[in-house]
Amino acid sequence: MTLKPARTLWRDFPPVVIHSPEIAVKRHPDYRAAKSGDVQAAFSLVKATIAEPAVLKIRELVAGRQVILASAHAVERDGVNAIPEALADELSARLSLPVDEGLVQINIVGHTGANGFARLARPAAFDGEVISGASYFLVDDFVGQGGTLANLKGHIESNGGVVIGATVLAGKPFSAVLSPTREQLTALREKHGQTLETWWHERFGYGFDCLTQSEARYLERSPDADTIRSRLIEEE
Repeated sequence: MTLKPARTLWRDFPPVVIHSPEIAVKRHPDYRAAKSGDVQAAFSLVKATIAEPAVLKIRELVAGRQVILASAHAVERDGVNAIPEALADELSARLSLPVDEGLVQINIVGHTGANGFARLARPAAFDGEVISGASYFLVDDFVGQGGTLANLKGHIESNGGVVIGATVLAGKPFSAVLSPTREQLTALREKHGQTLETWWHERFGYGFDCLTQSEARYLERSPDADTIRSRLIEEE
């Protein structure tokens, strides 16, 4: 049965702050070990690829508010990905912000190297106590379609917190904007019809308004609604 992680509307969510190009991070000699849970390798990777302009951008977004850094604690097939927590700890030291260590991913999704349908079909789900009324800033190692960030944001906000932004160590620039445009959503609905969105809501627990921009783009470019449904079922 498909998990239904909570998602919330994007409103005026700012673009994800990206520190380094994907290729620079993945070619670092400590990347694979860090991805598999080696804490020292993760800190070595983060210190080599964190970017001061990105840190300054986060400082601007935080703007003196009391903000908690929330890392994804992503579970990979080879272990718990150590990169998000290492990045959160490094940002904590540079920005004097606390890190929430209680928010954890509770399933293995196998997103690394997966296609778009696999990422959509196997959503990351989170658990952990949220401080009601507190502001959070999300931290992850990579942004692709943005679903993991969307689901972590949804968990926090559905439990009373407020997410003001997100940062990742690596990603492509076009993945930084998470909120889909009105034009994208209109094109998606016109191409695939209301029946698909109704099915989507029943299966995943949210409508197209809560998709990321990359997810909406991926679905809009898919041939038809039947292809989307069958591919998602195949990839579960």
